[in-house]
Amino acid sequence: MSIFTVHLVKTDLATAFKAIWFPPKPEDGLIHAECMQCMTLGSPLFSTKRILLRQLVVFAQWQDESAIERFLKQHKVGKVLVDGWHIRMTFLRQWGSIDQFKIPNESNELDDPEAPVVAFTLARMKLFQVPRFVRWGRPVEKLVRDDPATTLALAATRLPRTVSTFSIWKTQKDMVKMVHGRSSVDLPRRHLNAMKERDRKDFHWQFTTLRFKPISEHGAWRGRKNFIPEK
Repeated sequence: MSIFTVHLVKTDLATAFKAIWFPPKPEDGLIHAECMQCMTLGSPLFSTKRILLRQLVVFAQWQDESAIERFLKQHKVGKVLVDGWHIRMTFLRQWGSIDQFKIPNESNELDDPEAPVVAFTLARMKLFQVPRFVRWGRPVEKLVRDDPATTLALAATRLPRTVSTFSIWKTQKDMVKMVHGRSSVDLPRRHLNAMKERDRKDFHWQFTTLRFKPISEHGAWRGRKNFIPEK
């Protein structure tokens, strides 16, 4: 069974850009890795907080956990990531599709709606649809950012086409409520409305939403640990 990870680390500009331009190759147990720069959810489009150039985000799929350990000890990018934080996860469900990853065909379900869950979206943008995407996407960013049921929520990008979001939820039930417009925050239907607009006219040429079961986390991010809620 493959393992998925999300890595967060603050580094220097040269290291961040090198990882993005020359990402790790799929070898020695690494199936695929997406290297991006962190974004602040809901921030103004033209703001220094929008794209955080020194904050590297890596989303990766591995054959097993031993491949992760080898990478962190031996690979140049891994030796950078080991100084940050990462979460290890097993696959539950997918909506949509994306190239290069080997997503299982069969979905799994968490038996306990009170169990924590991780959501990750990854999209390849249609460049002429970026203005529409920003108009509908930023309200959703704020919705996820402000939901008290998230313990960590952020976005990431690799310009000009790749965008993603990442969030850890206290319970699967809370995440499902947000998706269906029933969360307790103001204007709860922002995500639902954006999905309807996407169905009307797609923003992307590829898009997937992935749901994961968190199994462990390692390191610290911005001085914090223990983002996976304890039941």
